[in-house]
Amino acid sequence: MLILALLSTACGRYADFTLPPPDAAGPRAPFSWSVSPDPVMPRGAPGEWDSSDVLNPSVVKFADNSKDGYLNLYSGFDGHTWHTGTATSSDGVHWENRHPVLSPGGSPSESWEGKYIAANGTALVQGAEIFYWYQAGDPVAIGLARSTDAVTWKKNPGPVLTGGPRGSWDERGVADPYVLRAGSRLYMFYLGTDRARRQRLGIARSADGVRWEKLRSNPILELGDSGSFDEVGLGEPAVWSSGGSYWMLYTGRDRGERRRIGLAKSADGVHWERESSFPLIQGDQKWDSRVMCDPAIELTPDGVRVWFGGGDVARPDEHIDGQIGVGMLRGSR
Repeated sequence: MLILALLSTACGRYADFTLPPPDAAGPRAPFSWSVSPDPVMPRGAPGEWDSSDVLNPSVVKFADNSKDGYLNLYSGFDGHTWHTGTATSSDGVHWENRHPVLSPGGSPSESWEGKYIAANGTALVQGAEIFYWYQAGDPVAIGLARSTDAVTWKKNPGPVLTGGPRGSWDERGVADPYVLRAGSRLYMFYLGTDRARRQRLGIARSADGVRWEKLRSNPILELGDSGSFDEVGLGEPAVWSSGGSYWMLYTGRDRGERRRIGLAKSADGVHWERESSFPLIQGDQKWDSRVMCDPAIELTPDGVRVWFGGGDVARPDEHIDGQIGVGMLRGSR
């Protein structure tokens, strides 16, 4: 009965809202892109839990009593099952201590996850805890795990965000969460799939990261025009505020399943338009020649640092020889 109650709560309420005014300081368009040519996180060795694909970085500042640096919660695929792992770095470029920390299922209360967990998760430091929202299940939904040490994690017993009612834009599932703190609330940007398998982007808000209400007017970004880089699907948003606007990097899929990263702009976090003058972020090395996806961002004094997934096989999901790279968006001030 508890699980049923949690699941019904996760279906979410609906509301009309906008985000607080964006930060005036920091970079603004036009942005220029530079990138390191080699991956900073290659695939694991044969037989390892992340030997097939290493994707979906989510990077936060991590500190404990012994060191300061970065924590990366990323998705690893061994050819059969996805897991969430962690890695640490002092500079965001050289990563070590790679370990799996979350796997699907485990206890009866986690049975909603099935065999699929932690593709495209998003992490945020909340006080003394790290909150990590991840996607799992069939139909896919968004769960939450928490930790105080990045080693031991406690999962919420049910999903915190699920698909919408029959006929809605996200009826067949929700995925690709990205959570941003703005003012006193948390805002989750996410992918929704309808019965026609169209994938678009929406937003929800929460005071505690567990109970969410969706924007009544979702989706916030529609598919691109015929022939565009995002005509088949949108996903994997990463959002920040600077230069008087909200900015969103997101992944677009074309009909050949090639994936590239585009940029959108908003004055209130809800009404978005594509930044048409922005050159698409696309791979120029063999290892990321067919797929650029999964952006995760850090706002720095030099610009916006972007970790991303790359691959050399054009597929919509896995077996893309996925590895993680890093680049920088520099804007005007």
